Amino acid sequence: MARSPCDLRILLLAAAAAFIYIQVRLFSTQSHYADRLAQAVKMKIRQDEERVHLKILIQDLEKRSVQTLVNNNVAPVAAVVVMACNRPDYLQRTVESILKYQTSVASKFPLFISQDGINGEVKKKALSYNEITYMQGNSKSNGYKLSSEKQGHNHTPNLWMYCLKGKLDATHLDLEPVRTERPGELIAYYKIAKHYKWALDELFIKHNFARVIILEDDMEIAPDFFDYFEAAAKLLDNDKTIMAVSSWNDNGQKQFVYDPNFTYWDDWVRLKEVHRDRQFIRPEVCRTYNFGEHGSSMGQFFRQYLEPIKLNDAHIKWNSEDLSYLKEDKFLIQFGKDVASATPLHGSDAALKAHNMDADVRIQYNDQEDFERIARQFGIFEEWKDGIPRTAYKGVVVFRYKSSRRRIYLVGPDSLSQLRFLNWTYARMKGNEILIDI
Repeated sequence: MARSPCDLRILLLAAAAAFIYIQVRLFSTQSHYADRLAQAVKMKIRQDEERVHLKILIQDLEKRSVQTLVNNNVAPVAAVVVMACNRPDYLQRTVESILKYQTSVASKFPLFISQDGINGEVKKKALSYNEITYMQGNSKSNGYKLSSEKQGHNHTPNLWMYCLKGKLDATHLDLEPVRTERPGELIAYYKIAKHYKWALDELFIKHNFARVIILEDDMEIAPDFFDYFEAAAKLLDNDKTIMAVSSWNDNGQKQFVYDPNFTYWDDWVRLKEVHRDRQFIRPEVCRTYNFGEHGSSMGQFFRQYLEPIKLNDAHIKWNSEDLSYLKEDKFLIQFGKDVASATPLHGSDAALKAHNMDADVRIQYNDQEDFERIARQFGIFEEWKDGIPRTAYKGVVVFRYKSSRRRIYLVGPDSLSQLRFLNWTYARMKGNEILIDI
């Protein structure tokens, strides 16, 4: 049966109406998405503008933050940074010890806390101190995230947070796998080193401090801690052979120290390509005490070496002390003379003989194994790295005998020849004859 022309027209009209409806819907949908896209573009532009303004604001806050801590009339001696991670109770004990002696010299020693990671309790504790500038190395960020924060408040200009590249762990982690240089080394130390570098770059380079004192979040300080470092700053400025000054003596246990006024040179950085013939200065009696049994070193050596450390309890007026003996030529000459004048003891029972002596003695060790054997007999640190034992200067390790004035010198096979050569060199430089015969 043939369709009538009327039926066909109706079908065409219906199809045309459907087509027009679909086109309208498509246009409406496209317009909707176009509007959303335009809004997204505008939002992105606005976010970029806000990010630029925020960056400028943060930089201004940072500048004002450090300025609030530094008195314009007093040049800071050094920034003091406490390196923290995930121990809020330890951090509180450390900060309270510092503030006990830092408050009166705050303009000379502005105080910072640098946190590695995002432990909330550590951050809360750090932000609870108005006297402290807070920095955070948070390894989950893909870039530097800056914000000014204070517990319970926003936009406080004297505190700020930094987030460092990497991903989170209990210690500082980077996206790149950590490869140790030697078998058996703790990976944690490499991660901590990354945090140290970042924090020091911020203080030395970004904020232009001339000196930085580093403390960890498990340390208490001595009453004369700040006086000691203020006096030592002058030595650092005047003698370029001094690489740094330490508050620590690895053999600073109670039975091995006597004189809180005395300091030594120390080949503390033992890799030649790093120290480049520069030394550390360290005290005989420690100006810091490490109470942290639990940490990245997993309590290694704590009971034997760290817990018995003697923390100085006398307030030495270091700025009144004559520290000229620590200049390179003077210290070398006097140290060489002291070592040379000590009574030499020989044989496998040399340590036993030292117990019966009433004078300074020197005992020669021939190699690492020999040094470790003698060190074990006395109870001092046995650790040895890159051919140098801890606390050694030119291979000589010195400590007191049973808290007395007597010194024990453990002398390397070529220590005397090194001291003799250097002594001769300085004498020639001064146009004098050799001052001592060692």
